[in-house]
Amino acid sequence: MTVLYKSTARVAFAAFLFAGISSVAMAQDQSAAVAPDVVSNAQSSTALTPRTENGRQIYEATAFTRFAPQTARDMVGQIPGFTITQVSGDRGLGEATQNVLINGQRISGKGDSAEAVLGRTPARSVVQLEIGDGATFNISGLNGQVLNVVTKPDSFSGNFAWRPEFRSQLEPRWYNAEINISGTLGKGNYTFGINNNDSFRNGFRGIEENRNTAGNLLFSRNQVANFDGDRPHIGASYSQTSDGGSIFNTKGSYEKFRFRRNVDTTRFGAGLVDINELSTGREDEWNMETSTDYEFAALGGRLKLVNYNRFEHSAFKRLFRQDPADRTTPTGSRFDQVIDEGEIVLRSEFKWKAGKSDWQISLEGARNFLDSSAQLFELVNTGVFEPRSLPGANSRVEEKRAQAILSYGRPLTKNLTLQTTFGGEYSKLSQTGENGQIRSFIRPKGSVALAWKATPRLDINTRLQRKVGQLNFFDFLASVDLQDANNNAGNVELVPPQSWLADVEINRSLGAAGSIKLKVEAESISDIVDQIPISPTEEAIGNLPSARRIRGQINASFLLDNIGWKGAKLDLEFAVQKTALRDPLTGMNRPINERGVYGYAIDFRHDIPDTQWAWGAYAEHGRDTGFYRLDYRYNGRSSAPFVMAFIQHKDVFGLKVTGQVMNLAKQQDISRETFYLARRDGPVDFIRDSRQRYGYFYRLQISGTF
Repeated sequence: MTVLYKSTARVAFAAFLFAGISSVAMAQDQSAAVAPDVVSNAQSSTALTPRTENGRQIYEATAFTRFAPQTARDMVGQIPGFTITQVSGDRGLGEATQNVLINGQRISGKGDSAEAVLGRTPARSVVQLEIGDGATFNISGLNGQVLNVVTKPDSFSGNFAWRPEFRSQLEPRWYNAEINISGTLGKGNYTFGINNNDSFRNGFRGIEENRNTAGNLLFSRNQVANFDGDRPHIGASYSQTSDGGSIFNTKGSYEKFRFRRNVDTTRFGAGLVDINELSTGREDEWNMETSTDYEFAALGGRLKLVNYNRFEHSAFKRLFRQDPADRTTPTGSRFDQVIDEGEIVLRSEFKWKAGKSDWQISLEGARNFLDSSAQLFELVNTGVFEPRSLPGANSRVEEKRAQAILSYGRPLTKNLTLQTTFGGEYSKLSQTGENGQIRSFIRPKGSVALAWKATPRLDINTRLQRKVGQLNFFDFLASVDLQDANNNAGNVELVPPQSWLADVEINRSLGAAGSIKLKVEAESISDIVDQIPISPTEEAIGNLPSARRIRGQINASFLLDNIGWKGAKLDLEFAVQKTALRDPLTGMNRPINERGVYGYAIDFRHDIPDTQWAWGAYAEHGRDTGFYRLDYRYNGRSSAPFVMAFIQHKDVFGLKVTGQVMNLAKQQDISRETFYLARRDGPVDFIRDSRQRYGYFYRLQISGTF
């Protein structure tokens, strides 16, 4: 769960809380330890207690035995205080962003997240898990805690999982499943997997009330919504290390995505004719990805060559229709769109050592494009949808980008490591269609990071980074809201945002007691992308001069064996964020759209000693800033935390079986939408309040290995 900060005061409170929890937990840990910073080798093989080696925390594979892991993903999910970062959505490959390495190598390509790769890695092939400061791994871009998974592949192994889910008044989710195999082939290793892990069957039931500014009810809607999606994915990879140390990796994947949205509504009110409303949406997509890299010794260093290719085809259809119960003339509109996207990347990395210093220079060229063909239709009296003009909907956006980065790292002292990067990128953006144009940008970028191993169990990482953001090509295009007419015009004047980002991360290992992490970051953004006016009556996605944010987060993991609760583990996360930009209408500060304000998560698990049983519970809650348009304001919240409980048996005829009950607190989504007569700095037209109910979820997971 991603959770964010609300205010500077809360950041200070988080630091105070970190110090307090750390002090208490250190006292608990030291009472059981042989020495404050020395872990006894006599610890049980089932204890999640790392040893310290060369400044890194080392977890042996046997430390995870009590969880009966079947994949490396199962093991990593139980490391105290460690959270996998998400794969970057930026175009190009760039510097490393995911905080997981496999045998010291970053995960190639972009279509595979670290979780997906770990899910295809059998637990029995894992030798050990190493956690260290990012700056010490000699991979440009890494910062904070980084995990290196050391593996020794089996000749053949596989794993599978099936996760059916059941919800009242919804179709069961039968097809969430995966099967993976891996092994050795010749002198190399391969993986092959088929999954539908991202399938879903969602929906809600709810009442929506629309009132005028005096609070009088105008009309209500009774809504029944269903959202169905399947994303079958097939992927394969092959890697080989030669006798001379050259490393070859190749991988490919193909995926389809089928999405259906259906919202049936009855609109009613005193003295009004009932209206049956239908809102539907669908997407039929296929995409494919290939990547190949080869690393070898050259010119006294190591040269790595990378090629990455991706193509995606998506067809969208959206419809909104109103049919009065008295059978008078129906109204409606439809929006059809076909999108083709593609990306080609060529990258080279050359790294070498000079004494204690590590150097790397990377060169990258990328070509990206988006082709859009769209049509708007309106339902006329004859019952036929006739085409209507939609300026800015048909266009091609293309970017050609080149980047050069020089990276330098070295230990300054025995416990202090420096890593710096410096370079820049050149981007040429072109757009065809109405008001199309060609523009180019040259932007510097880079970072300075320090990793300090203050004690064998205390790591402090700091970084100052100059970032260059990337534009969403869809923001160049006109978009249509069929129900509420919250439309966006196309905008060919968009420029990429830039920012200065400073962050500090403090990690305290508590040995047999767990771990605790505090992270604080502050960012100053220029040319932030947000809603802007482009005429007295139109708005679009565009750039505002500046914005800022401050965010802090605490992650704590406590192993409760030392206080007498054998096999129990408690993970906590809390974070808040404050953001601000100058509103283009009011001139006053307001939050950045759709950014988190606060959130927390509590995860408890108990593996009952000397049995195959485990049970636990999870709860999370949070809130974001909502959304501001120039004529509209959205604010939403959850009525209660999302709460889940589970029970697990680790050996049912050789299978692991887990039962989950979710939404135990009966969470509902509550929202308020404010519509204005003209602009948001003027009179209100009406207010819409809604409450969406979800009911209980029931999920069964059956998994095994072969």
